[in-house]
Amino acid sequence: MNSANASLNPQRRQADVRRLANEQFDILVIGGGVTGAGCALDAATRGLKVALVEQRDLASGTSSRSSKLLHGGLRYLEQRDFGLVREALRERGLLTQTISPHLVRTVSFMIPLTKRFWQRLYLGGGVLLYDLLARTSKNPLPFHHHLGRDAAIELAPCLKRDSLVGAIVYQDAQIDDARHTLAVARSAALHNTAIATSTQVVGLILDHCQNKKRVVGAKVRDLEDGSEYECRATATINATGVWIDDIHDLGAPSDMRIRAAKGVHIVVPKACIDSKTAIVLRTAQSVLFVIPWGDFWLLGTTDTAWSHDLAHPAASSADIDYILAEANKSLEHPLHQRDVVSVYVGLRPLLDAGKDDTTKLSREHAVAQPVDGLVSIAGGKYTTYRIMAADAVDAALGNSASKTNPSRTSEVVLVGSENWEHWSQQSEQLGQRYSLAPQTTERLLWRHGSCVLDLLAIIDEQPELKRQIAGGDYLAAEVVYAVRHEGALHLDDVLARRLRISIEDEQRGNAAAANVARLMATELNWSAQREQHEISVWYDRVEAERAANSAADDLSAAHLRQRAIDSRGLNS
Repeated sequence: MNSANASLNPQRRQADVRRLANEQFDILVIGGGVTGAGCALDAATRGLKVALVEQRDLASGTSSRSSKLLHGGLRYLEQRDFGLVREALRERGLLTQTISPHLVRTVSFMIPLTKRFWQRLYLGGGVLLYDLLARTSKNPLPFHHHLGRDAAIELAPCLKRDSLVGAIVYQDAQIDDARHTLAVARSAALHNTAIATSTQVVGLILDHCQNKKRVVGAKVRDLEDGSEYECRATATINATGVWIDDIHDLGAPSDMRIRAAKGVHIVVPKACIDSKTAIVLRTAQSVLFVIPWGDFWLLGTTDTAWSHDLAHPAASSADIDYILAEANKSLEHPLHQRDVVSVYVGLRPLLDAGKDDTTKLSREHAVAQPVDGLVSIAGGKYTTYRIMAADAVDAALGNSASKTNPSRTSEVVLVGSENWEHWSQQSEQLGQRYSLAPQTTERLLWRHGSCVLDLLAIIDEQPELKRQIAGGDYLAAEVVYAVRHEGALHLDDVLARRLRISIEDEQRGNAAAANVARLMATELNWSAQREQHEISVWYDRVEAERAANSAADDLSAAHLRQRAIDSRGLNS
């Protein structure tokens, strides 16, 4: 596989925009999250001519703001969603073993037990069923095991000793969601998909024939230069997540209804929680995960309705206090507001069943066809994106064509995961060759896989780019790589998704903003005015987020978050 053919860069974007405006496609996908990118890859690997448009950046919405887990959803067993859990576990096995092993890591999870006998029987039975359902997958993880009180405390000294009676430990998987979505999109590009980010759908092209309307493409606006054009396709897939109704409002009304559920995560330093394992804490509504993430812990998530601006969900101080309070019920040394490095928020697109409580809305997905030529896909879990994509493409093709030309993505290895068994053993060799610290080469391999050679080639050309940038263990070369190969067009594309400095730095990326902008300006030929604008937009974003995090409720947080939007536009 030639990874250069999968590179997303300004030149590729210009060529793809020309294709969008001048060619007829089999499938047009609207939405660059993991489901949209998955649809594009699924269709392209069936030999179809495919285009994808995304209003902002790849994974700029929910697909970069998850719990970073690749799991079956142990808690869904209590809701008797056995089919969903089995399907997700099967997908976990495929992604871990075949599709994207360079982006997946196995993580152990502990469920603390505070009640004798019944908790161990009840929760142990659930974990046993979880492991048994995983036996149907290609790569089942090791079976769970039970611990007594002393062994549980040794594994997780952070837990309160007076209430702990034991624990259950099971295995699951973790994934870098933003980089995985990017890998799916780049794999679609490798199969000749035309991809245009920063491209807004402003209308659907409707063909009225024999008193019946059919969608035959979309009218789009290039947000980089303001130009508008039409992209025509035999079938269009609406994979916009929580924005799905916005596309329907352009001329394809649908009975499908989506409700946005807000999921908040906080990030604290590794030193704040003394544990050798991830922890699952039960709450009155659901569960709270404490998940390792490099030098940090991710704690979340919440599950509440969000009815404000979909593009800029905000966490209030009440959300942060809730997570801290729930965690502190089990922690020997409590967490405080001052320990919080950063906060991030995602919106889950849940199928609306008319219930007020979003924790009870379906996590399964649905495919609808509001009018001929348009297929909408919504709901689901990150882990099952591939199944969702296959179902959407099947619907777009119709029963007959989908049976003769079925999905092939269960066997498609994503860009970066080629020959991973070999590359996963190259950390020491690459570190010696480029004089990089072991943790740096290890991180580069787990983020880029076999594509690490393209990144290191940049260092060969410009050795000064081996320097670290402020805010984390990232190299200047990774910024250049993000522009040349990963489709980064704006400063926040790099700080928030390509590198993740925004959630790993106490200054939320402010310390790195000017340096990263300078590197991007050189690659993208920005003027001094444009460079300063990108930096100012980032500062405004961080200021608005911090203000929102201090607000008492969602309405106030949404209002304060809005302050930065006018200057930022749609590219945030």
